[in-house]
Amino acid sequence: MVRKLSVLLTGLLLLLSGVPATAAENGEWAVYPAASQLGSRPYFYLAADPGDTLTDTVTLSNKTAAPLTFRLYGADAYNTARDGGFAVRTEKEPQRSIGAWLRPDRPRITVPARGKASVLITLTVPPGAEPGDHVGAVVALDERIDRARGGPVTVGVQRAVGARVYLRVGGPTVPALAVEDVTLDQDRPLVPGTRESSALVSYTLHNRGNVTLNPRVALRAEGLFGRTLLDRDLAGVPSELLPRQRIRLTARWTGSPQLDRGEVTLTATAKDVRESGTVSFLALPWLAGGILIAGVAAASMALWARRRGAPST
Repeated sequence: MVRKLSVLLTGLLLLLSGVPATAAENGEWAVYPAASQLGSRPYFYLAADPGDTLTDTVTLSNKTAAPLTFRLYGADAYNTARDGGFAVRTEKEPQRSIGAWLRPDRPRITVPARGKASVLITLTVPPGAEPGDHVGAVVALDERIDRARGGPVTVGVQRAVGARVYLRVGGPTVPALAVEDVTLDQDRPLVPGTRESSALVSYTLHNRGNVTLNPRVALRAEGLFGRTLLDRDLAGVPSELLPRQRIRLTARWTGSPQLDRGEVTLTATAKDVRESGTVSFLALPWLAGGILIAGVAAASMALWARRRGAPST
C-alpha cells in the first residue's frame, strides 16, 4: 500500500541578505505590500503601541497562465536551527505574535492568470504585547498539491510565498546578546607532522533581548605565552538574529596546533552590544601523550615498588 504524506514548505519565501530589495516571489507568484510599483516596498515596516490596531494592504501577483487560489494567513518568523536562516511557522503551528495578531480580510483568494489582487490586512496588537521587535510574514499558500513519489511513499507538497512583516511595539528596547556553550573538537594525526590538523569550534549565539540584531562574530585563538594563533571574522553568521532566538553555529580551524595549550575566544558584536565566550584547549599528539602517560605510570610503579621493598627502621 502506498502511504500519502502532505508536506507544507514555507522556507523558500524570503530574500537573502545582500540581495536587492524586491517582492518575495518564487517565479510563479509574488507577495508584497501594496505600493505604486512592484518592489518599491518589499516588506511591511510597522510601528504601534500595545492595544493599537493597524491596517494595510497586501498584493498578490500571479505570473502563470492559469488562475491560482491561495490561502492567506499571518505567521511568526524564527531563525532556523541549521544555519540561522529566516523562516516562518506553518499555518498549523502555534503562533504567538505576528501570526496571532494579523488577519487578512479574505483568508482565501483566487488571482486570475497574469493578474493581481489586493487584500486588506488588519494587525491588532494586544494591550499586554511585549515591547520591541516582532517579526513574521503575510503568507500566500498555494492550494495546489504537487505529488512526488519516493519509493513506497507518495509525498504531497504545497508551496508558499510571503512578505515579511517587521513590527516595532512601543516601549523599552533592550539589545542583549550572548555567546554560549563554546566547545572545541580537535582532529590531530597520531604521529605529529604526518598531516595537517584541524579543529571544529562550536558555539551558540543567543539573542537575549527584544530587538533584532545584525551580529558579527570574530574568532581568536591564543597559545602558550599569549601567542596569537588565529584571528579572523567568521562567515556563516546570520544577517538577522531575531529576538529570543538561539542558534548553534560552527567554524572550522584548519591548521590548529598539534602541540600547544591555549584558549579560543569568540566575540559577538552588534549595535550597542559586545559579548564573548571562551574555551581552553590542550593540543597533545596521541602518540606522545600515550608515551608520556605510560612513562608516568611506569615511574609511579617503580617508586611504589621501591618503597615497598625498602627495609623499615
